[in-house]
Amino acid sequence: MSLFAMFGKLTAHEGKRDELVQHLLEATKQKEAMEGCLLYVINEAEDDPNDVWVTEMWRDAESHAASLKNEAVLATIRRCMPLVAGVHPIKIRPVGGIGIDRLQTP
Repeated sequence: MSLFAMFGKLTAHEGKRDELVQHLLEATKQKEAMEGCLLYVINEAEDDPNDVWVTEMWRDAESHAASLKNEAVLATIRRCMPLVAGVHPIKIRPVGGIGIDRLQTP
């Protein structure tokens, strides 16, 4: 098994970033109980008033894929999509660094 991670850049429609962030922060409560979710952080871009970055790390790609079938997650996606002008996912492969050993499960 290998860790699965993503950065997701969500560009909100003009003036909708705060509302989008609130929905995403609510979603973090769902992720806390979600099997395999190790990290899910919502970030506001400092250089663009419409951009939100989501940083997520999962035990494996299968855990991430399963989360996208969860009804609560799907409901959050439906609430957020009208606020979003663009989505740019970036899949990454964690290879090491400070703290990574604490995120991995045996």
